[in-house]
Amino acid sequence: MIQLRTLLTVADNSGAKKAIMIGMPGKGNRRYAYVGEIINIAIKDAIPYGQVKQGEVMSAVVVRTHKEYGRKDGSYIRFDDNACAILQAKDNKDPKGTRIFGPIAKEVKENGFHKIASLAEEMY
Repeated sequence: MIQLRTLLTVADNSGAKKAIMIGMPGKGNRRYAYVGEIINIAIKDAIPYGQVKQGEVMSAVVVRTHKEYGRKDGSYIRFDDNACAILQAKDNKDPKGTRIFGPIAKEVKENGFHKIASLAEEMY
């Protein structure tokens, strides 16, 4: 459950380290974003020679949330941090980076982000 101004860890190698959520495109005044949803982020911390720079506004997909959520089979899952993976463009579902660090939720693949799921180390 990610809301406005939530600080996120960037889980790919695009050059960004920390990002902050600034909105949800096309969702009106919805309050929260969940795993597998596209959000707009602003880069807060980046490495000097990465693909993205500090202050850029980009779109990303949420891959991990600290708040637990229930699945249809009755189980609950939660992660140690809030994380996202930066996307190429708003309509595109391909990641900007070539590696995804840490585990991701299987809801990311179910929502159509197959390339991110294939790059991930492990999926829960």
